[in-house]
Amino acid sequence: MTEQLTAEQYAESLYAEDPILRMVTEGIRAADMPEISIAPGYGRLLTLLVRMSGAKRVLEIGALGGYSGICLARGLGETGRVVSLELKPDFAEVAKRHVTAAGLGDKVEYRIGEALDSLDALEREGARFDLYFIDADKGNYLNYLERAIRLANPGAIIVGDNALMRGRVVDPSVTSNSVQVMRRFNETIATDPRLESTLLPAYDGLCIARVRTP
Repeated sequence: MTEQLTAEQYAESLYAEDPILRMVTEGIRAADMPEISIAPGYGRLLTLLVRMSGAKRVLEIGALGGYSGICLARGLGETGRVVSLELKPDFAEVAKRHVTAAGLGDKVEYRIGEALDSLDALEREGARFDLYFIDADKGNYLNYLERAIRLANPGAIIVGDNALMRGRVVDPSVTSNSVQVMRRFNETIATDPRLESTLLPAYDGLCIARVRTP
């Protein structure tokens, strides 16, 4: 009897494997890094969101091995740039190597250290962004969201990965701090009057919000 495909498996079966992103996945494994990059379908969505919105300044919180950075940079026009925040220098080095191999090294700037410190520095510099991708430590998701809104150009898009945390957010028996923060993040995305949004429940969940124009 043939095993039935999940919706996600069916969706992925429609697309040829991306050799660049396969290289990134293999490089992450070879470097013994966590294999927690964004799902391929959501990677394609990041590229589309950047391209369709016309974003020129993109901020990524959490570089890991460069998978999402490549997806974001692929959607940029000639003058677009990604600023990528990463806590660990060795992770940033792997990401930079992968992004460069993908031919996008000139489009991504890495800043190393605590993301909140980097966000404070960007705010002092007067930086503003058109699209944000949040995929870092879950305990700070609410802080990252607030900073993103503060640094947003009118109409900026904010994307947050792992909204479901492998189903733990919908299990009331799970009360860990990271899960509780993610629940509040999802609720804030849904109800904050400064935002219009949706939550996509496929893969591990993805929140997408637009900062309302004043």
